[in-house]
Amino acid sequence: MLSKTQEAEIMRLYHAEKWKVGTIARQLGIHHTTVRRVLDREGGAPPRERRPSIVDPYVQLIRETLEKYPKLTGSRLFEMARERGYQGSADHLRRAVAQHRPRAAAEAYLRLRTLPGEQAQVDWGHFGKLHVGRALRALMAFVIVLSWSRRIFLRFYLDARMPSFLHGHVSAFEFFGGVPRVLLYDNLKSAVLERRGDAVRFNPALLELAAHYRYEPRPVAVARGNEKGRVERAIRYVRTSFFAGREFADLDDLNHQANTWCLGQASDRRCPEDESMTVREAYEQEHPKLLKLPGDAFCCDERVAVSVGKTPYVRFDLNDYSVPATQVSRQLVVLADLQRVRIFDGTSEVASHPRSWNRREAIEDPAHIEQLTELKRKAREHRGLDRLYHATPSSRFLMRGLAEHGKNLGGATIRLLQILDRVGAEELEAAIAEAVRRGTLHLAAVHHILEHRRSERAEPPAVNKHLPDDPRVRGPVVRHHPLTDYDKLGANEDD
Repeated sequence: MLSKTQEAEIMRLYHAEKWKVGTIARQLGIHHTTVRRVLDREGGAPPRERRPSIVDPYVQLIRETLEKYPKLTGSRLFEMARERGYQGSADHLRRAVAQHRPRAAAEAYLRLRTLPGEQAQVDWGHFGKLHVGRALRALMAFVIVLSWSRRIFLRFYLDARMPSFLHGHVSAFEFFGGVPRVLLYDNLKSAVLERRGDAVRFNPALLELAAHYRYEPRPVAVARGNEKGRVERAIRYVRTSFFAGREFADLDDLNHQANTWCLGQASDRRCPEDESMTVREAYEQEHPKLLKLPGDAFCCDERVAVSVGKTPYVRFDLNDYSVPATQVSRQLVVLADLQRVRIFDGTSEVASHPRSWNRREAIEDPAHIEQLTELKRKAREHRGLDRLYHATPSSRFLMRGLAEHGKNLGGATIRLLQILDRVGAEELEAAIAEAVRRGTLHLAAVHHILEHRRSERAEPPAVNKHLPDDPRVRGPVVRHHPLTDYDKLGANEDD
C-alpha cells in the first residue's frame, strides 16, 4: 500500500523530471505496474505500445470459434491453430483465448420468502474421516433447517446411505415436533434417481417416507443458487461455530454435543428473517404451523438378503455376524438399524447382535459358538486357540516358540486358557509379552512372571474355587478326625 508521499513523488518524477516508468520503479524500489496504476488513476499514464504477437494472425479464428462454441477448451483451440500453422506455445495461446472468451452475464437471484411451517431444506455435509477400530469411515452431517425460523437440526452419521438418510428425517421431525409441508432436496441419489428436464423420478424409499409423514418432496432446479441457500449457509455455520476445534470421544458423544448446540447456541442467534427476535422465538411462532406427527414412527431399518456358507456367519457391511449352526447353507434376511443387526429366517428371528461400525470384525454370540463346538468336537481346540490369540496377541509368539521346542500345543492352550479365566486378559498379556521379550518361551516363565507381579502387588495367591465336575472329587464325604489322638502321641507313663 503506497503512502500519499510516494504517490506524490511518482507524479513529480514523471511530469516534472520526465523520468520513464521503469526508471521511477527502480529508483523507488516498487513494481512498474504499481507506478503505472498511480499514473492511470491520476490521468497521466502514457499509452502503452503493444508489440506484435505470434497469436495475432489467429485472433480472428479464436473469436469466430468462441462465438459458436463459447465453452470450447483452450487445448482444442490450440490444436486448431497449430493445424493452421501456429508455432507458439500452448500457454501463450490460452492467455489469448482467456482474453477473447465471451463472459456470461452475471445472474441476479430473487430472495425467496416462505410462510411459517411451509418449507424446510435438506442436505448432507462432509466432515472428514473418523477411525472406528480398523475402519476409516466418512463422517457425514445430516442437516435440516426450517426456512422461516431457521431452526437447525444436526446429526452425524458414518455414511450417507439411504437408511441414515431416512433416520435423519425421522429424528429431525421428532426434534421439531412436527413436519414442514415441503422439503427441498438437492439432486442427490437418496432423493432423485433420474431427472430429464422437468420430469423427476424420486427414490421409492423417500416417497414412502413422504407418504407416511404427509409432506411434499421437491427437488431444487439445477444450478439455482437461491433455492437452497439456507441449508448451505447452515452447513457453513455448523463448520465454523460448532465443528471447528471440537473434541469428542465417539459418534454418540459428538451427536450429544450437536443436540446441545442446536438447542442452545444455534437457537439463541438472531433470526435472519426478522432480527428483532431470536431463532428460538421464531420457532415458537412456527411450531403450531407444522404438520402433526403420525401416531407411529417410520421404519428406517436396512433390509438385505444374505447367504450363509459352510461357516455359521453372515456378511453385512464388511463384518461377519454369527448365526446358529443349523442355519448354514441357507438364505436369510438381515434387518439392521444404527444400533442392532437382526437376522431372520422367514419371519423367525434367529440371531441379534450389536451393530459394529468396524471392518473385517467377527461379532459372535457365545451360544452359537457353543452349539457349533458341541456339533464339531474337534473345533474346540481351534476355538480355544482363536480365543487365546484374540485376548492375548503376544501368545502367537509364545505358541510359535513352544512348537519349535516340540512342546504339546494342545496342553499349553488349555493351561493358558485356564490362566486367562483366572487372572484376566490384561494380566496374562503382560506376562506373556515380558516372557517373549526375555526370550524365555515356555509356560514356567509365564507362571513365574505372574507370581512375581502378584507378589509386587502384595496380593494373596489365587485359589481355584471351582471343583472339577468329577464324581471322584465331589462324591466322597470327608469326616474330620478327632484331634485327641494326637495328644496321646506326646503323653508319658508318669503323666
